[in-house]
Amino acid sequence: MIRIASFNVENLFARPKAFSTASWSAAEPVLKAYQKVNSLIQKANYTADHKNKIRDLLVKLDIYTRNETGAIRRNQTTDPKWAWLRKNRGAFDSEPRDQTQSVEIIANGRGDWIGWVELAKEPVDEIATRMTARVIQEVDVDILGLVEVEDRPSLVRFNRELLAGLYRHVLLVDGNDERGIDVAIMTRDGFDIESIHSNVDKADDEGLIFSRDCAEYEVRTPSGTRINVLVNHFKSQSGGGGAKRKRQAKAVREIVENLIQQGKHVVVLGDLNEGPTTPGSQAPNLARLFDNNSPLIDCYSLPGFGVGNRPGTFDSCGWRNRFDYIFISQSLQTQYAGGRVFRKGLWGSRATRPTAWETYPEISSSKEGASDHSAVVIDLNL
Repeated sequence: MIRIASFNVENLFARPKAFSTASWSAAEPVLKAYQKVNSLIQKANYTADHKNKIRDLLVKLDIYTRNETGAIRRNQTTDPKWAWLRKNRGAFDSEPRDQTQSVEIIANGRGDWIGWVELAKEPVDEIATRMTARVIQEVDVDILGLVEVEDRPSLVRFNRELLAGLYRHVLLVDGNDERGIDVAIMTRDGFDIESIHSNVDKADDEGLIFSRDCAEYEVRTPSGTRINVLVNHFKSQSGGGGAKRKRQAKAVREIVENLIQQGKHVVVLGDLNEGPTTPGSQAPNLARLFDNNSPLIDCYSLPGFGVGNRPGTFDSCGWRNRFDYIFISQSLQTQYAGGRVFRKGLWGSRATRPTAWETYPEISSSKEGASDHSAVVIDLNL
């Protein structure tokens, strides 16, 4: 028997400060400002309006600040609240010595300077990191798909120092998100990764499809069976995001159908960032993975799959918070041997300890939780 899991770890050692706010209402304007300013600074030519917008956005990001005279000045801190302005070459701005005068954007376009805006990070709580490791040790899987990992060196270090080298293979391909929230895979000794395919460049008429990636890993099990594992992290619910998730589900379905036509076994897993709107229904924008004679079966539809006292996987674990999934191809249905949602590392945004599921006693607050997501696990007789 082999065991497969999906787990959004919400970073291992360092996480953007904007992700660590108490509420999404505080984080959303910061992330929108970050995305907007990085879009504006890519323009070949900066108009006066562009420069004003860039400056205002840098104020929102705490890169610039208003002094007591109302002038916009550089924030001379070594610990910014939200972001850094990285300037490698060329001249971007000029700050007059007169404290009553504002910073001026002097670059006239992308060609005048080299630099970018980068989200400031802070260390993940040490207890939270240890609880993340404890979840992974307790679910005890052979193939582990991970979401929101900052980079491969961090994952290698985590596996070596907190998991005692539990996994033989540790792989991560950088995706389309600049914030250090990539998808990854770890497999035990004997579960060799024989091929890797990234879909970061996959596009449709509206542009790039995947917010991070739909990374494909072909894993050979000790018995010689090959499984194509697709690790995903769909568009967040910031600003809705439903249309993007719909495009992503459609693309995953196309990838899966192509693999199945080649006679492959397929597992799709990850944080798809959308749950059902009503009990017993399916997430509307993920319909292509469920409906229209889909070659996939979702874990929640498999007999004996244990969801516990709550139907979801994120935060309060209600229906709408069923974000984390594992789908298997119909070719694997007869090999399915069980599965469950594992919530011991989840505290969520509440002030007091959850009562609807068991949590590790070492966790005493939200910041010490392994993640705001549950792990999702299935067993296959292979």
